[in-house]
Amino acid sequence: MSLQSKTALRGLLIALAMVFSWIEMQIPYPIPGAKLGLTNVVVLVALYRFGIKDAIAVNLIRIVLVGLTFGSMFSMLYSLAGGILSGGVMILMKELKVFRVVTVSLVGGILHNIGQILVAMAALETSAIASYLPVLWVSGMISGIVVGILGAVLIRRLPKLSGE
Repeated sequence: MSLQSKTALRGLLIALAMVFSWIEMQIPYPIPGAKLGLTNVVVLVALYRFGIKDAIAVNLIRIVLVGLTFGSMFSMLYSLAGGILSGGVMILMKELKVFRVVTVSLVGGILHNIGQILVAMAALETSAIASYLPVLWVSGMISGIVVGILGAVLIRRLPKLSGE
């Protein structure tokens, strides 16, 4: 595959992640701070079909662009914390080659919430907000499983596009 084709596909992944982010913003959730995390489907596909560098790039570019387009500096900071923590662990789990995509996604969903709570604790200068973690863990597990199932289906159907 040519460099131009790979670049175009990466751009499509980022655009798709931005569309998923916008869709998620339109959905009211009963639990404050909880989301389905559809953008993580794109990150999983990038990780398993493009490789680590592309997954990191897609995730970080998506977070910055979504923050600048639809959010604020604060929302971007929360997303960066969650994205970096969950992305790093998801990469590690994938590289260990003992975890299935759904498990990688589930752990990623939980760690994304932990990253966001850590930022909230620092911003609000209180650890009391950590009491909200169990609620977010449940939503993160459910979201992680749903996203992992969708991601696993797509990963099985798409060819690998990197030499990693």
